[in-house]
Amino acid sequence: MPLHPEIARILAELPAPAPGPIDPAQLRAAEEAMVAPLAARLPLRSVEDATAQTPSGGVPIRIYTPVDTDSYGLLLYFHGGAFFLGSLETHDHVARSLAAATGLKVVSVGYRRAPEAAFPAGLDDCYGVVRWAAENGEHLSWNGTTLAIAGDSSGGTFVAAIAARAHDDSFDRITHQLLFYPSLDLDFDIDRYASLRENARGYGLETAGLKPFNAFYIDSGANPADPLVSPIKRENLGGLPPALIITAEYDPLRDEGEQYGRMLREAGVPAAVTRYAGANHGFVQNFSWIPEYHQVFEQARDFLNQH
Repeated sequence: MPLHPEIARILAELPAPAPGPIDPAQLRAAEEAMVAPLAARLPLRSVEDATAQTPSGGVPIRIYTPVDTDSYGLLLYFHGGAFFLGSLETHDHVARSLAAATGLKVVSVGYRRAPEAAFPAGLDDCYGVVRWAAENGEHLSWNGTTLAIAGDSSGGTFVAAIAARAHDDSFDRITHQLLFYPSLDLDFDIDRYASLRENARGYGLETAGLKPFNAFYIDSGANPADPLVSPIKRENLGGLPPALIITAEYDPLRDEGEQYGRMLREAGVPAAVTRYAGANHGFVQNFSWIPEYHQVFEQARDFLNQH
């Protein structure tokens, strides 16, 4: 189907990018300025800011409790933003929607970002918070069963990398992985996947922008050949947690996410892949107010309940 008309309308109204090098501070400020006021956000039983103590230091987290009950499954959420954008604030509405739809207690991670923090700082922070959550289950009223990890775009990169890292460390508490339009191959050869050419221009995220936007991360020491940077390059995907992979029809990254799902299934890992028609990269963050795209949160709930 064509690009959703509401998405097409908003993309057409966006100003052209400023000329010259990318300015992280400027883009971060623009993102933060678009965050909805607190009164307009989805209400939950409680939302509290805290700090998780990890081997890499104290990591800011935001804990979303959807309802009042004795215990909860946990979902650790890693926001996207090409490893240098995004924050607890810019993705607050995504975390709230995940908590409301799934009934899980969501812990959103305010990891360190490039270029200020070199690889693997952000990855270490996210993995450290996953381990912290498992070790502090009583504090979080964890029910001891569900411990899911979820992320969008570069947050999906972290999800896949952490699932693999935990497996290699014999840390077997992660029960599910949810990847929303993930970036899984940071080798941006335009001929690697057909979607890089098919969706190269006009859909928000453009193929020509992938290298410069990810340059802050790569220049900090993230080697695209490293499976912790490009999880699709991992040779053995066996033994990883069941996966839900969400892709968007008009996303340059579409095909790598779908290929990763096929590779997981070939390795014996249950992996569901759903392509959202008419959607573009970032639709969970930017366009989940459109009813047919808000369904992604119900799909996440059903996946978590099924496995």
